[in-house]
Amino acid sequence: MAERRRLGVGVVGAGFVARLHAEAYHQVRGVDVDLVAVTAARRERAEAFAREFGAGRAVADFRAMLDDRAIDLVDLCVPSHLHAAMAVEAARAGKHVIVEKPLTGFFGAAATPRAEMLAKALAGADEVLEACANAKVRLCYAENWVYAPPIQKARRLLSAAGGPILRLVGEESHGGTHAPVNKRWTTGGGGSLIGKACHPLGAALYLKSDEGMRLRGRPIRPASVTAETANLAATDTFRATSPRFLNTVDGADVEDWGTMLIGFDDGTVAQISAADTVLGGIRNQMIVYGAKAVVICNINPNDTVQAYAPDAAVFGSEYLVEKLETKAGWSSPQPDEDWTSGYPQEIQDFVECVALGREPLSGGALARDVTAVIYGAYLSAAEGRRVDLRPHLEARRR
Repeated sequence: MAERRRLGVGVVGAGFVARLHAEAYHQVRGVDVDLVAVTAARRERAEAFAREFGAGRAVADFRAMLDDRAIDLVDLCVPSHLHAAMAVEAARAGKHVIVEKPLTGFFGAAATPRAEMLAKALAGADEVLEACANAKVRLCYAENWVYAPPIQKARRLLSAAGGPILRLVGEESHGGTHAPVNKRWTTGGGGSLIGKACHPLGAALYLKSDEGMRLRGRPIRPASVTAETANLAATDTFRATSPRFLNTVDGADVEDWGTMLIGFDDGTVAQISAADTVLGGIRNQMIVYGAKAVVICNINPNDTVQAYAPDAAVFGSEYLVEKLETKAGWSSPQPDEDWTSGYPQEIQDFVECVALGREPLSGGALARDVTAVIYGAYLSAAEGRRVDLRPHLEARRR
């Protein structure tokens, strides 16, 4: 019997996403995963994380993790503006890399011309891809929507039906992030488009690429984007509203709503929207209109469980669903939100990729295309025109 592969993992960060990943590592099958170490900006958080999830130790900093020969795979669960530099450093140290969404972006003054943002964001993405290719390590782009069971079921149904996908309509929205780091260009790289629309966009690009491989032997790629953005919480009417139920952050300089119309190189389209201004919990939804079938993917909310409470205190501390403002009234509690969102499946794929030496479903090629489309969208919204993406997509795909 073949010996099982053992994989050492180092987790960078100890917040919300790091916890999702840690839970998923404990569910991996077929590969023995060892959470060797964790590091975080605050040592006490790293130590608490290590105790809770059984990591071997909390280490002082990122460099100490890269020097640890027991670590094969570095999982970057850090703010977006740190992704590229850390990924490059990890790759050059010979570590396989998981990078949370977005892969990278532009992190600077909000007044910077959008064409410059697009160029710099893609330069950062290319640096990451090149570093991983040169070091012969895997780059795993943590786009959980690619792995979400509803999206994978849609892929299989559309494959069985045959024929092209004509239109995709996707959205991720909720009542807003609490984190100021995601509300400023210098650290977030943008607002709702880069932070939320990246999810349905990633799924749409994945489904069209998969279709292209099935029907014509090469991926279908995005060719153009037209977009609009707005900061709805900055309007006089919103500022006059009381009480406020949305999560707003003082000093925010990024959009809290955006929508994109993407044209693909086969003549089909995708409509992708995102907002930090939607009450009622998170909305993660995709509708796929094919020539022979229509598939609706309700990642969240869905009606697997529905519940009613006359008062918010009735359910006590029991978790219902992400970003829900109140437990009163009707709700759609998720029995296993991580599974429905694709986190365990994502980590399973990444671990197998490193252990078995194959490419992940969600890797550098998808990450770069997402970056190009989103910053192309920012350029489109600023200049009021359709942006031709093809000149920006000629870089080597990996």
